Amino acid sequence: MTTTADTAADTAATTALVERLFGAVLAALDVQSIHLGDRLGYYRALRDAGPLTSAELAARTATAERYTREWLEQQAVTGLLVATDAAHDPADAAARRFTLPAAHAEPLTDVLSPNHLVPLTRFLAGVGKQMDALVEAYRTGGGVSWAQHGADAREAQAAANRPLFLGPLGREHLPSIPDVDAALRAGGRVADVGCGLGWSAIGIALAYPDATVDGYDLDEPSIEGARRNAAEAGVGDRVRFHLADAATVAGSGEHFDLVAAFECVHDLPDPVGVLAAMRAPRR
Repeated sequence: MTTTADTAADTAATTALVERLFGAVLAALDVQSIHLGDRLGYYRALRDAGPLTSAELAARTATAERYTREWLEQQAVTGLLVATDAAHDPADAAARRFTLPAAHAEPLTDVLSPNHLVPLTRFLAGVGKQMDALVEAYRTGGGVSWAQHGADAREAQAAANRPLFLGPLGREHLPSIPDVDAALRAGGRVADVGCGLGWSAIGIALAYPDATVDGYDLDEPSIEGARRNAAEAGVGDRVRFHLADAATVAGSGEHFDLVAAFECVHDLPDPVGVLAAMRAPRR
């Protein structure tokens, strides 16, 4: 028998879920607008030259003024930007100026800060494009390959991990493992499995000037990007990237002082097989 208390509890649960879903929709809209602002260069322009009117921002970013103004207004309403009305006419939207608060600049524009979470908005935008393919995968038992996700997912994941790999990885985490630290300082060799765009391998090479690193990945665009990144970082002579799977490491007969996989094991279709191949050179 259903009681009044049961009905009240069900109503409260329904209301809570509705509020949760509506909040998630609003958050998703924030994610999309932040990705848009990052991709169009709006945040960086506001950081470097703000406060700006919509026309000034549009001119600096080669975008349409009307759309730029709509984006600015939304960003002000959601609290990411601050809007200041024109003194002579507060109702003049075209004269309104927008400022990126100093406290918001780091999360939105500093690509080397651990607080820079904007790449995650690009990642969500990228994987969201594959929803039709994901629906089909659920029906057939197939999958959606990493290559299929394209540049957004690939580059966003690399950008999200870049601050860690170029900072704490070599300055704090590896030095905290005495045997590894000593080996790398003595010119050891590292195999970086699932290296992606190469920031982990580059970070190790920058932290340990005498070490050499071999990065392995199955994604060709990632390997090409990793090679460019290593050259630009000035470590191309000590960091090599290979379009190959982890089994290549195991079957190469080469010795490595450290075999590592950073931020990728949870994405692998056969993590046990990869981990077994990683362990093989140490036997």
